[in-house]
Amino acid sequence: MFDEKELLLVPGPTPIPPQVQRAMLKPVINHRCPAYEELFARLQEKLRRLFAVTGEVFVFPSSGTGALEAIVVNFLSPGDPVLVVSIGWFGDRFGEIAERFGADVTWLKLDWGTAATPEIVAETMDKAPKPFKAVLLTHNETSTAVVNPVREIAKVVKERGALLLVDSVSGLAAMPLPMDEWQIDAAATASQKALMVPPGIGLVAVREAAWEAVEQAKMPRYYWDFRLARKFQSHNQNPYTPPVTLLYGLDAALDLIFAEGMDAVFERHRRVRDVLRSGIREMGLELFVPNDEIASCSLTAVKVPEGIHGGDLIRQLRNKYRIEVAGGQEHLRGKIIRISHMGYVHESDMLLTLTALRNALKDLGWH
Repeated sequence: MFDEKELLLVPGPTPIPPQVQRAMLKPVINHRCPAYEELFARLQEKLRRLFAVTGEVFVFPSSGTGALEAIVVNFLSPGDPVLVVSIGWFGDRFGEIAERFGADVTWLKLDWGTAATPEIVAETMDKAPKPFKAVLLTHNETSTAVVNPVREIAKVVKERGALLLVDSVSGLAAMPLPMDEWQIDAAATASQKALMVPPGIGLVAVREAAWEAVEQAKMPRYYWDFRLARKFQSHNQNPYTPPVTLLYGLDAALDLIFAEGMDAVFERHRRVRDVLRSGIREMGLELFVPNDEIASCSLTAVKVPEGIHGGDLIRQLRNKYRIEVAGGQEHLRGKIIRISHMGYVHESDMLLTLTALRNALKDLGWH
């Protein structure tokens, strides 16, 4: 039976607390009945608190990518000038979605492993031949384990009159993102990251001050239409069948987050990150992001020692030590591993991982 026990440290899906697992064992109910409406109303209140927003939070049966597409089609029209700030693979994806739907995309692509700065965003916006309708920004870049300074970038974006649309799929609930305070017009996340729920729920929060842009957007939308969702949400309903069992789990997960306290949750994520980064340095390994100021609290990227392929290291950790981590993407494939520490993860998990990592490297001939 112990062969089934595994430490899941990929950047989604993440470990599920037992309280959330138990909540999802409840019988499925009719999503058009009063009991469901009570659940949905309760979730709306908690989700607004999570995003620190007074506007709507839309719940979709989807992945995080679906939530990003929902943001694009509800805020933009074909031909709208859009600035995409990309520092990695998922920043590229956000921009590619906008391009597919006909936005006039200007790319600000920065080296993988670096963060954007408010200065470079401001400079790019000021040099553009016409004002941007929106800026698409990644909060936490999962491919590189870098966090962007969203608050500072938001300030320069709003000073220039553009919408700020944020991918926080792997950032929300691991690091602060108070939407109203920072004037973030829309933010997306997903259930399988720091929210500690299985995959299947995409969430998009919309700042009330940005709703006019939703009404004006002309991109095609049906499944993702915020206007239709808002109409149903006024009665604590969804336009189409919701993932009821997952919503039970989300309700329980939010209770755990708020019981711990949002500030305490953020501090735990910082603490766990620091334990791992310190241990990596003590082992003599190299962090892909050496600068602690931009290092993600959701996951850490570690360079694989010369002479060892990342895929071999991942398989050794999985097969012998029952620890599941992720590899690099694109040009980083085989060169880094990514270790998640978001959600239901603690310092003890990192200490165990460090021991297993050291042993796995030795197994592969590293000294």
